Amino acid sequence: MEKKESVNTIFMGTGRRKESVARVRLVPGDGHRMINGKKFSDYFNRKSFLILMESPLNVMGLSGKFNVLVNANGGGKSGQAGAVKLGIARALIKAFPDRKGELKKLGFLTRDARVVERKKYGRPKARKRFQFSKR
Repeated sequence: MEKKESVNTIFMGTGRRKESVARVRLVPGDGHRMINGKKFSDYFNRKSFLILMESPLNVMGLSGKFNVLVNANGGGKSGQAGAVKLGIARALIKAFPDRKGELKKLGFLTRDARVVERKKYGRPKARKRFQFSKR
C-alpha cells in the first residue's frame, strides 16, 4: 500500500509567459519530470527548452531531488517553457525561503512581461505601414 504524502511536502508555483500558464508542483522524489501527462523530453522537441526549464533546479543543485509535475496550457511551446521555468523557481522559494536572494539575483523570479503588440488601425500590422508613394 502506498504512503500518502502530507500537504507540507508538495510545493506549488505558478508561472506565466506570453499567453501561457504553468501550474507546477514540486514533490521530493527521484527526479521524474512530467508535463500534461508526458515526459518533458517528449513534450518539448527542443533541447534549449529543456535546459531553460531545468535551470532553476540546476543552479540550486537540486536536479535529481524533486519530481516536477506540470499542468501547462495556452500559448506555444516557447511560452510554456518560460512559464514552467518561473513556476519551478516560485515553487523552490516555498521549499527554500532562505535561498530566495540567490534565485532573484540570477533573474529566475522576474516575470517576462513581453507580449505580442496589438495591431493598430490604418496599418497592415502592429508596426508595418502601407507602402508610401511620393508620386
